[in-house]
Amino acid sequence: MDLSYNILIVDDISDNIKVAMNILKENNYNFSFALNGKRALEIAKSKHFDLILLDIMMPELNGFDVSKVLKGNSNTKDIPIIFLTAKADIDSITEGFNLGAVDYITKPFHPAELIARVSTHLELYRAKKILEQNNLDLNIKLKYSEQRLLTELEVTQKEIIYILTEVMESASDETGQHIRRVANLTEFLASLHESISDEDVLIVKHASPLHDIGKITIDKNILNKPSRFTEEEFCAMKEHTTNAHKLLRYSKRKLIQAGDVIAHQHHEKWNGNGYPQGLEGEEIHIYARVVALVDVLDALTHKRVYKDSWSFDDAAKYIIEHKGTQFDPYLVELFENNLHRFKEIMEH
Repeated sequence: MDLSYNILIVDDISDNIKVAMNILKENNYNFSFALNGKRALEIAKSKHFDLILLDIMMPELNGFDVSKVLKGNSNTKDIPIIFLTAKADIDSITEGFNLGAVDYITKPFHPAELIARVSTHLELYRAKKILEQNNLDLNIKLKYSEQRLLTELEVTQKEIIYILTEVMESASDETGQHIRRVANLTEFLASLHESISDEDVLIVKHASPLHDIGKITIDKNILNKPSRFTEEEFCAMKEHTTNAHKLLRYSKRKLIQAGDVIAHQHHEKWNGNGYPQGLEGEEIHIYARVVALVDVLDALTHKRVYKDSWSFDDAAKYIIEHKGTQFDPYLVELFENNLHRFKEIMEH
């Protein structure tokens, strides 16, 4: 660290400047000087100073005026100012401190007094700067640590989600490819919605694989039945939404919380005829509305044990025909306006 100090001495009488410099010259100080206020401001803008010794009684721009300008500039406002002047009246001293001076020395002064006060304020200023830098470094380290911890937590959440979905895949005919397609389709559809932030786009993408996690609680004979469900079997199947909510509802992690909402609500319908709660319109969380549309799109276009695959055009037609009944009408509009991109995502 550079232990030298830069001092600016401002006085309209050059002999006064020489006296101050001679008194302080034994110390490790670098001096600059100005014979008027205007020149002092020019020098202060062009060079860093650790202290300014400032006379008050100067023509045109007096010391008080110079101090006001320095304190009003973000680059110079923190430089300590000691008024070094013959004005010894209480009003001037008060004014000096009110303007932000750290000290006020009246002429004539004893050399030891000047040396001691200058040394004290230089050391205080340097200590303040070191403390500010240490605080800055500490804040940067804390932010980095917090960010790293948050990142690790989010990665852990994602890993848990995909582990759970793999368990679900082993219990039903749904594949990992379906889950990945739903995640990618979800990300794209959510990104088209101007009310969904970039952060929420990623949240709903990474939480979407949990949409059918509740199926791990359903009898495999029902899950994998190749024919239509009986009424009793369909009621049992519908329990996968509420069972998922029971599994996930106590989590404090945002991805798991989002997964809870999606798993619980993705079979709700815009017109209120869905399940399990019969939510209607915007009562259904936007995450669940997005996943509901892309889940149906992917399910229709891929073979299951109980049905053959549909063409993309037929699946798209179904979704568009159910605009405002099963699906959020605005999301259907976004889907309809970007059919080619949805088809590309599904193909690749």
